[in-house]
Amino acid sequence: VTATFKGFRIINAQTNETAKKHNLNFNIAHRFGDIASTGAGIHTFFGFDNAMDIRFSFDYGVTDRLQLGIGRSKGFDAYSQLYDGNIKFKLLRQTTNNSMPVSVTLYGVAGITGRKASTDSTSDASFQNTAQRMSYVAQAVIARKFSPSISFELIPSWLHRNYVSFEDQNDMFSLGIGGRVKITKRFAIIADYFHNFSAYRMDAKDASGNKVYYDPLSVGVEIETGGHVFTINFTNSTGILENLYLPFTTTNWLDGEFRLGFNISRNFVIGGKSW
Repeated sequence: VTATFKGFRIINAQTNETAKKHNLNFNIAHRFGDIASTGAGIHTFFGFDNAMDIRFSFDYGVTDRLQLGIGRSKGFDAYSQLYDGNIKFKLLRQTTNNSMPVSVTLYGVAGITGRKASTDSTSDASFQNTAQRMSYVAQAVIARKFSPSISFELIPSWLHRNYVSFEDQNDMFSLGIGGRVKITKRFAIIADYFHNFSAYRMDAKDASGNKVYYDPLSVGVEIETGGHVFTINFTNSTGILENLYLPFTTTNWLDGEFRLGFNISRNFVIGGKSW
């Protein structure tokens, strides 16, 4: 029941895994532009000309159960220039005799945008103070390793934003699912999905009457090379951090509005033994 997942994220979704004690994990994630939407295709080299979001982060194992992290995302719109601090704690661990059938890891992240405040009072970036720039996400990652090849998780999530545009909601509950199917020793198929329980996001329409918000869905492959875990993925979300992809996924798979992305992580041993 060790190594339920290989990395700290599936694609967008957090996993139950944390950095081992005295280990520092450096992560880079990138999302390109739309592959097949109107105006995309060869004109943007299938999205490679556009960087929708980029994130660099560091995660450090204080103990084998407690991880602290910091990150910086390119972001977009009101949440561009996004800085974050996060904490992750392994509350319960699955046992081989099923006396504890699942692993439960708690995750929390606080983000603050460095974007210049808008002078437009109707803008979602019309920040009047520092507190209005902040957003928070809390999650419980409930995971189970069913076999050496198959792992699955549920991720109940709560999002709070201190400042939102007119009619939007400060608080939102989401439920995520994710899974990993190991094909070979170093290769796996991965996927994750989140459904937002938000009346505003269900009903919101643009000026043409089209749906504005969509649930983030991601699929990909995971390649483990020893010191690196490399993920190649396709997703309709443009944001990487939970504070972005949960409330602001506005692109639709069925309209060709999905993009290539990658996550790569490298582990460094600061002290003690490597994992």
